[in-house]
Amino acid sequence: MTHDLTEEEMRRALFGNAEPAPQVAAAPTPEPAPEVVFVKPAVPAAKKKAAKAFTPRLQVTLRVGNEFEGKTFELIHEADTLSKLLAEQEAVKAARKKFRFVEVISVKSL
Repeated sequence: MTHDLTEEEMRRALFGNAEPAPQVAAAPTPEPAPEVVFVKPAVPAAKKKAAKAFTPRLQVTLRVGNEFEGKTFELIHEADTLSKLLAEQEAVKAARKKFRFVEVISVKSL
C-alpha cells in the first residue's frame, strides 16, 4: 500500500468515484445589434395645458395684529381641503408666523 496519495486519490477514497459532470457552457453567439437611430421629438407649436382636476378650496378670513386691542388687519387664506377645521388650523399657523394675535372671522367654501 502506498502512503503517498495525491489529493484526487484521497477524495476518491473518501467520497467515492462520483465526479460532477463538467459543465459545458454554450458559447453565446453574438446577435447582430439592431440599428439604432436617434430622432429628436418634434416640438409642438403650442403646448396645451392639461385640465386640472377640481381641487376643493376653502377661504378663511382672519383678523390679525401685533398689539392687544390695537390696530388689526384682515387676512384671507385659501386652503386646499374640504375640512373646515384643517383649513382654520392651517390659516392660523401661517398667520402666527407674522402676527401675534390671530382671530378667525369666517370659513367659506369657494
